[in-house]
Amino acid sequence: MALDGTPPAMTTPLRPADAPETLPPVSATSAASAAVPARGSRLRISARSAPYVLLLPFLALFLIFGLFPLGFSLYLAFQSWEPTSGLGAMSFVGWDNFRFALSDEWFWKSMWNTLWLAVAGGVPQHLVAIPLACFIHAGFKRWRNIVLGAYFVPYITSTVAVAIVFTLLYSTEYGLINAVLRGLAKWPLIGALMPAQAIDWINDPEHLKPAIAVLVFWRFVGFNIVLYLAGLQAIPRDLYEAATIDGAGPLQQFFHITLPGLKPMILFGVTLSVVGGLQLFEEPFILTPDGRGGSDQAGMTAAVYLYRTAFDFNDFGAASAMSWLLFIAVGALTWAIHRGIGRGLR
Repeated sequence: MALDGTPPAMTTPLRPADAPETLPPVSATSAASAAVPARGSRLRISARSAPYVLLLPFLALFLIFGLFPLGFSLYLAFQSWEPTSGLGAMSFVGWDNFRFALSDEWFWKSMWNTLWLAVAGGVPQHLVAIPLACFIHAGFKRWRNIVLGAYFVPYITSTVAVAIVFTLLYSTEYGLINAVLRGLAKWPLIGALMPAQAIDWINDPEHLKPAIAVLVFWRFVGFNIVLYLAGLQAIPRDLYEAATIDGAGPLQQFFHITLPGLKPMILFGVTLSVVGGLQLFEEPFILTPDGRGGSDQAGMTAAVYLYRTAFDFNDFGAASAMSWLLFIAVGALTWAIHRGIGRGLR
């Protein structure tokens, strides 16, 4: 009470509308999470479009580095263009580039060299790889992978390193091959078959193509051994056991069981050899001294001549036309191989 006896004035409590708003304390983490939207709301991909989104990086690389150069080369095949003049200097010439390629003596010579090397370096690969794969499959059980790896090393070795080694082997004065031939010339019977002088393998047009063919054979025979060894492991062992019970010898089993069982792999291996042989570029380009096919263009393959036409003669239109003619040749030979070997698979 007050001193004068009056009761103290009653204070009216504030109504909820007049009361100041008090908010609960907000932490920094919750504030940041409120400012940033949830992860799932940023990018939502449907199940139907997810595979296409995942394939976008591959498709982009394929379009830029695969499909675009292919289409641009086809466009260039009908153009006359020197790259030093810029893209604006292109002029449409129709089929003139193809007519020039078909009438060019060097183009036909390069095609002949390519076919020669494809046959001489490719056919012996399979004639050696098939029996050698059979020998490894039957004779090596525990050490099979080690022996197979030793044969596969030339295939994964750098082409430049291989060409340098073979250049030393083919050296006229200090090469190991001529040294072996000089040693064999001293033998009574074999000496009459050996050359009287050292062979200039790289500079002599008659010996350049065989030298390149040996290099191609040595480099790719291991790859074919791996292919045929995989095919041998797919042939059922019951066939060999039944043939042995019936009295069939090793040669009969080879011709009646092994070869028919390897026909799909033979078709695959021969196709790869044909395609690779017709595109041969690295071996003759590095092995020849000038990188242009050697003396008398004996080692100038179609791929090497395409390179020379484009970058030495600055005629990208003719080079593109030649590349498409080579593509047609590869397709025709592949079709012929599938018709010949693939017919026996049906």
